[in-house]
Amino acid sequence: MTAMTPEDAVNHVITTNPTFEVHKVDVRGVTVKAFKNIPPTVPALMAAGWAQHGEGQLPYLAYEDETLSYADFTSSVNRMAHAMRDELGLGQGDRIALAMRNYPELLIMVLAISSIGGVVVFVNAWWTTQELDYALRDSEAKVIFADSPRMARLQPLQDDLGLTLIGVRDAEGQGTYDFTPLRDGAAADTAPDVAIDTDDDFAVMYSSGTTGHPKGVVQTHRGAVNSVFSWLLQSVIAPLVTPPEPDAAEAPRPSDLVVTPLFHVTATHPLFLLSLPAGAKITLMHKWDAEEAVRLIRDNQITRFLGVPTQSAELMEAAKRMGEPLSTMDYLGSGGAKRPAAQVAQLAEAFPNAGIATGWGMTETNALGIGMIGDDYKARPESAGKLHPPVQELRMLDDDCNDVPNGTIGEIAVKGPQIMRCYLNKPEATAETVQDGWLRTGDLGVLDDDGYVTILDRKKNIIIRGGENIACLDVEGALHRHPDVLEAAAFSVPDDRLGEIVGAAVQLRQGTTMTRDQMATFLEQHTAKFKIPVHLWVQYDVLTRGATDKIDRRAIRTACLDNQEAQV
Repeated sequence: MTAMTPEDAVNHVITTNPTFEVHKVDVRGVTVKAFKNIPPTVPALMAAGWAQHGEGQLPYLAYEDETLSYADFTSSVNRMAHAMRDELGLGQGDRIALAMRNYPELLIMVLAISSIGGVVVFVNAWWTTQELDYALRDSEAKVIFADSPRMARLQPLQDDLGLTLIGVRDAEGQGTYDFTPLRDGAAADTAPDVAIDTDDDFAVMYSSGTTGHPKGVVQTHRGAVNSVFSWLLQSVIAPLVTPPEPDAAEAPRPSDLVVTPLFHVTATHPLFLLSLPAGAKITLMHKWDAEEAVRLIRDNQITRFLGVPTQSAELMEAAKRMGEPLSTMDYLGSGGAKRPAAQVAQLAEAFPNAGIATGWGMTETNALGIGMIGDDYKARPESAGKLHPPVQELRMLDDDCNDVPNGTIGEIAVKGPQIMRCYLNKPEATAETVQDGWLRTGDLGVLDDDGYVTILDRKKNIIIRGGENIACLDVEGALHRHPDVLEAAAFSVPDDRLGEIVGAAVQLRQGTTMTRDQMATFLEQHTAKFKIPVHLWVQYDVLTRGATDKIDRRAIRTACLDNQEAQV
């Protein structure tokens, strides 16, 4: 077979494979491209994946010593759907919240809620009672499925908000109802007959808020399933772009390890929802532990790993310590934050069988966005990749919504069926973010003539030093080149003469030291002098993180500026 270019492969598939046929549709008054023949809703993905999961007989969901077949999983989904409708009186349009760690019940509930036309409200499992109070008032969710730690935080709100609390796992016996008897008492395990429109709401997922309250991102069924099939298309074009050797063994069944919280799109959409039509097995971790991840990948023959960049780095270090090559992995991706460029080659060397990948997406885009893998990524480790085809469109805009030329910094804007419907209860924020169908992402980047996007920073994460714009990610990328730096966060420091100068906090490897002068000497060969931090704070603990496990630059900046004597 002659290798095709990625563009030719996409065109071949969408014109010859009816599953991926594309047409134009009107979504909320905007014309967008969308897949024509894919399942219209999230629960319809279950039936679409039945054959790929061995007519339901293959093991599908693993957690510690528990394993559910695909048939058992779908039966649990359907039983809970009937129980919610028949016993709890829930139905279309009802918002139902999930507040728990990564348990199998969370995945069951996502599909059970959407099967009755309900709207899944993903609650951040790390939130305090006060933060839960805001989200439940904002979403108006009255029914919450929760495990014990979350149940304890919710109970003070129960009477005031009129909540129905349903205990899951260690919380059974603590709420109004319990998950197990509610599910097991259902009269049927067939899919409920509910008419759900593809543009109905699927979920409310809260985006990380570094200032004020988080925003509830309203996702539709159309948005979620179009994202899923955009990723599925990548696996279909892969052998056309890189034909396998004639005597190559059959590819193993895809098997995913979920290591990030399922209340965020990095885990729910490109892992869980994609696993349904892709025929992939899902393994959940109780809690992130790099050595345990190595054992799970080895013992469960995991093929796909997707986590934040620090997890990739920790996995690599643990695999080296344990002498485990993890040869079953064919995909090692990162999301949620930019992976340090120096790490790309290190991962490729440590895991030669895996395609090292990067991805950029947002809660507001159902996680779909930009990405690349393998040689493309190794050749351009600073880049985020290309727009995932075929239903998205991309523009790079200035502040006045004008297109900027290739090679010029602009704000990334995307359009397509994957875009959120709105920010819940925030019409002004919605209007500011979505304009004529284009989602203004707030991310600044550069588009080159070959279609690769390099993301420089968040629009708000720019240091303006004497009129010179400095991207925080640019500074952090240079700091990550130092072998003793595990993590770095750059931020602005007020300066009487220049307005702002560069400061940075770094996490060092244990047993190492670094002064500001040593750091500056090292950075002189990697970045322009005006970008070198004038102030440096060092620590050996991990840097402060926000609700989505991203580095919380604002909190770090505040702590550092309040502790001037800690500079070195």
